[in-house]
Amino acid sequence: MEQTSYWLWYPGDFERYHALKQNFSRVERGFGWPAFWKSEGFRQRVVFRRGYTLTEDTSFTVRAVTGAVGYVLLDEQKYPIGKEISCPAGTHSLAVHVGCIGCVPSIYVQGACIRSDGGWKVGDFDGEPVFAAYNRYFTDPARDPSAWAYTEKLYLPVSVEAVNGGTLYEFETELTAALEVKGEGLPTVYLGESRAEALDTKNCYFFCSPDAETRRCPRQALRYAFLPGCEPGAYAVRAIHQYVDIPVRARFASDDGELNRIFTVAAHTFSLCSGVFLLDGIKRDKWIWGGDAWQSLFVNRYLTADRELEKRTLLALSPGEPVTTHVNTILDYSLIWLLSIETYFESYADEELVRMLWPRMKSLTALCMSQRDEYGFIVGRKKDWVFIDWADFDRDGPLCAEQMLLAEALRVMARFAPASERGLYEDARRALLKQIEAFFWDGEKGAYIDSFRSGKRRVTRHANIFAILFDIADDRRGRLLADTVLFNDEIPAITTPYFRFFELEALCRLGYLDEVLAQIKAYWGGMLRLGAVTFWEEYDGAKPLEQQYEMYGDPYGKSLCHAWAASPIYLLSRWFVGLRPQSPGGEEYELRPQTRFFRSLDCSFPMGGKLLHIRLENGQWNVEETQIMGYSSPCAGR
Repeated sequence: MEQTSYWLWYPGDFERYHALKQNFSRVERGFGWPAFWKSEGFRQRVVFRRGYTLTEDTSFTVRAVTGAVGYVLLDEQKYPIGKEISCPAGTHSLAVHVGCIGCVPSIYVQGACIRSDGGWKVGDFDGEPVFAAYNRYFTDPARDPSAWAYTEKLYLPVSVEAVNGGTLYEFETELTAALEVKGEGLPTVYLGESRAEALDTKNCYFFCSPDAETRRCPRQALRYAFLPGCEPGAYAVRAIHQYVDIPVRARFASDDGELNRIFTVAAHTFSLCSGVFLLDGIKRDKWIWGGDAWQSLFVNRYLTADRELEKRTLLALSPGEPVTTHVNTILDYSLIWLLSIETYFESYADEELVRMLWPRMKSLTALCMSQRDEYGFIVGRKKDWVFIDWADFDRDGPLCAEQMLLAEALRVMARFAPASERGLYEDARRALLKQIEAFFWDGEKGAYIDSFRSGKRRVTRHANIFAILFDIADDRRGRLLADTVLFNDEIPAITTPYFRFFELEALCRLGYLDEVLAQIKAYWGGMLRLGAVTFWEEYDGAKPLEQQYEMYGDPYGKSLCHAWAASPIYLLSRWFVGLRPQSPGGEEYELRPQTRFFRSLDCSFPMGGKLLHIRLENGQWNVEETQIMGYSSPCAGR
């Protein structure tokens, strides 16, 4: 029997509650900016149940989350929450009724024999009860799920400079921190990811005054802090980095110092964007985006293999019933969320989560299929955002890249569907692929076009990359696409790390590893040569440093710490070290290291609940396996 008590809640409610807090936390130049998509709520009224057969008398106490109301029902007797309850030996039924408006209803049961563990079920008066959910961060009765208790680490400035009539404080790297300012009065503080942003008091994204009691500013992204009108020494300033302590299990050390640095900075970037959820970035949005999250699943497989982090993110993004809107309002992100379920499953073999999400997967797919035009192509509605990437597409009519995402989503649905439903998705996919070939393939150009309605027959990289990744193009056509598109300088280059990941993955699949390594060094190494300490949302090597921060028409709109920029972790681990799971969960894996790129290599990666220590010495490869202590199996931490 488990000896630990956990806070318990209805599965998915914890994630939706904290997703609301996360997606409503954006602050920009003095005003709050809640996320602009339909917000899915949590249940306000649930009942927890469990039966016990006791061989001796015992007692227990039930706590509820802050602001909750309810009662305990032991057999037929009601008791108030918070009171110690005596329970004689024998067989008993126990129910805890709880309701809460401001937070996810949750309970904590503490006793020698009766405690809140994995054996409890919970119902919401609609459908059959399910096993209650919990996680490893909430085992303290004094810390309920209404707030996340972050781990804290102190950072002192590495530089204090008198400039522009004030004082600029620089920290060694970018942080998500509460800036502490001690001294007389409550000065206005300007925080920036870059020196330029912090000093630009007109356009700086975030400014604040410290709280009068704690002397802290709210938790924000920062590397620089500027106090205008203040002399050095007038205030004692330090940053309290606040983070979720998720162990980084990967290590990469080779004879190539530049690759080592790229891997290390990518790991730091990704760790900053990993916490309660996988976020896009830590300064501007701080929102949970489906496209960013999908790429993060590939990276996290090799960096932390923290299943709960990925599961929280997928649940936070999951649509509510009835499904009427797309994930983040983006049509392609709904399809990508479906693909993310498979990516997660390949990492952890978590059949329980797939079963839990299957009804929503079906409903979301049905919504997508309802948006097909007369050709069978998916198109956006007026309120939908068809994104794919920050690129200039021919958007007159259905986009080819969107159809390829739909075809891949239908493949995923067929994989997880019951046998009686599988054929529906398989047939729909085959029909769609025929239409893609008929309307989007241009034999003269040797490529897939964006759209056919305008007659422009325009070619960009995106659909052609998806054709390779999703096996829509066979090997012969894939190599043709490499020549006509991927290595064609006349096709507009991709500037975001988001789609650069897909492009490099496609090149890796085709065997162009030399070219991929050169691009990693040029693109991510280029950011390092400009002084980056974390990797950016977008990078254009042709721009000078002072123009690198602009995006979305805003002089500091670009995120300088963005999760989708951490993809070298995946590319180096998967394709150059050559490690990949061979079965769901990764207990069986393949290791095909590319020896020609390294003279020496000493690295570690999580896979299938083990830590693999991989070394190249004197031309020989050696692999040692160590069980990861406390590794969370798919059945734990519901």
